[in-house]
Amino acid sequence: MTTGKNTKFYETPNHPYQGERIAEEADLLGRYGLKNKEELWRAQSELREMRREARRLLGDAQGDVEAAAEAGGEFVARLQRLGILGGEDDISDVLSLEVTDLLERRLQTVVYRKGLAHTPQQARQFVSHGHVTVDGARVQTPSKKVEADEQASVAFDGTSPLADDLHPERAEGQE
Repeated sequence: MTTGKNTKFYETPNHPYQGERIAEEADLLGRYGLKNKEELWRAQSELREMRREARRLLGDAQGDVEAAAEAGGEFVARLQRLGILGGEDDISDVLSLEVTDLLERRLQTVVYRKGLAHTPQQARQFVSHGHVTVDGARVQTPSKKVEADEQASVAFDGTSPLADDLHPERAEGQE
C-alpha cells in the first residue's frame, strides 16, 4: 500500500440531506457560476483552515490581539494581499469571514464583476477557453485567487476574438 498525499482538499457535509443547506449551496453555485458543489466545499474548507489558524494564533497569544497579529503577521499579510481582508483589518477579523469573501476573489467572479461577461457562467467559459489574461499572462483556471493589486490588470487576451469591441458576446460598456 502506498502512502501518498491525500488528494481531497475539501470536506463534505456531515449530513447528506438538509434541505436548507442544499438550497443555500444551490444559490451560491448559481450566483458564483461554480461547476459543482465540490468547488464550494473546497472554498468552505479553505475558510475553515483560515479560521482554525486565526483561533490558534489568538489562543497562543491568550486573547492578546496585538501579540497574535505579530505572530501571524505573514498570515494576515497574505489575506490582505489576496483582498480577503482589508488593509486595516487584524487577525480577529478572520473569524468573521464568510465563504462569499473567498468566492469573490476567484478569477471567474472578478471577470464577471468587471463586466467582461454577462453571467458568472460565461465568465467561467471565457477563462477556461483562454480569453482572459492577468498581468498579461493567459490564465485558464477559473478558481485562481486574484490578488488585490492584480485585479486592475484582468482583461481579455489581445489575440482573443473577444478583444474586439464589436464582438457580439461582449457586454455593453465593457473596457
